[in-house]
Amino acid sequence: MGILLYSIPFFFLLIGLELAYSAWSGKHLLRLNDSIADLSCGILSQLSGVFTKLFSIGIFIWIGERWTLQRWLGAPAWPAAAPFHSLDGFPWFGVRTPELASWALAFVLVDLAYYFSHRYAHEINVLWAGHVVHHSSEEYNLAVALRQSSLHGLLAWVFYVPLAVLGMPWQLFVACNALNLVYQFWVHTRAVGRLGRAAEYVLNTPSHHRVHHGVNPKYQDKNYAGVFITWDRLFGTFVAEEEEPVYGLTHPLRSWNPLWANVHVFWQIARDVWSAESWRERWCFVFGPPGWRPARLGGRIVPPDVATASVQHYDPKIPASLAWYGFFQFVCALAATFLLLVGADRTPMAPLAGGGFYVAVSLTSVGGIFEAERWAVPLETSRLVVLGAATAVLWRAQMVPGWFAVLTGVAVVGSLAWFIPRRGHLTENTPAPVMQ
Repeated sequence: MGILLYSIPFFFLLIGLELAYSAWSGKHLLRLNDSIADLSCGILSQLSGVFTKLFSIGIFIWIGERWTLQRWLGAPAWPAAAPFHSLDGFPWFGVRTPELASWALAFVLVDLAYYFSHRYAHEINVLWAGHVVHHSSEEYNLAVALRQSSLHGLLAWVFYVPLAVLGMPWQLFVACNALNLVYQFWVHTRAVGRLGRAAEYVLNTPSHHRVHHGVNPKYQDKNYAGVFITWDRLFGTFVAEEEEPVYGLTHPLRSWNPLWANVHVFWQIARDVWSAESWRERWCFVFGPPGWRPARLGGRIVPPDVATASVQHYDPKIPASLAWYGFFQFVCALAATFLLLVGADRTPMAPLAGGGFYVAVSLTSVGGIFEAERWAVPLETSRLVVLGAATAVLWRAQMVPGWFAVLTGVAVVGSLAWFIPRRGHLTENTPAPVMQ
């Protein structure tokens, strides 16, 4: 958690630089509504990770205490100490060779496990349901890197079990896995072209990962690498970038709601299983490839070819005053999330879960505002009233300081005064998408 959490300011700095490059170059790299949806999914992923990581890391630790090669076959222990140490009297660091080799091997093995976890997340429908949120943006930029699933961690842990069996210490696994994910952030950009031949041959680069996010038939289900593109070359899943990919899903999400982004494929699986006519069909709907359909329904769905010129991006229009309002509420939710994550280790589970739930409601409401949906009006109004009332109760119970209660009260009253007069712009009939 620590490496990812404290990388967040660095992530936002790079997003700012990408935004500046977009303005300077005249290239259309980001949209406010899409980027807020990306970051909202990332926020929910980090909040849910407080709980899901306890599950997945707990399994890793449990296996590591009972089923390792060291325990059953007497294999040597896995070195886990820091590979560098300070030298007394010298301004540089010494190297512990066994530990350095241990960290390097662990990093490579974690990346290999990630490759298979990522590959099967595209080949097994229920795993795809947990991963699809990351591909549901129709843009490709650094904000998309943070568009992560809240549920995939509950499913992906099985691919890391072999590392626990090998005796890899859980602290080493967690650190290498976090570094693996941090590396993947920078490859989500259109602002970087191809790198040198050596880098493109060994490493996952923006060019390689753009292919992975493409819905063009020749690009689909390719380039699964986390750090080393070597795995794709070795296992026959590599494709080089040619024309600019079309990004998104073959069946576009058409929503800024981060909750729906996380569950919409699970919902479809449940509907398919309910309507299935045999247990074989039910099994295939869950564990078959994405798009599987029985012969009676026409067989597996074949994605059509796409062209950039014909793409219609989902982009409902709302007044700038509501867009700025939604952005302000998103920033408040982001700040609340950061405080929750920083204090997660010393916060009781109940208030932590309550705070996470309120942030999820806030982000869902912001998504509804950017979708111009009528249901956002009662949700947003109720959310603000509940926030004001809860803050008053906490202040009376001396659980929050007076300055915080006053600041929150001013924000709630100001938000209601700004939002209510403009609620008429939110209707059930979302405007048609516009060409980009």
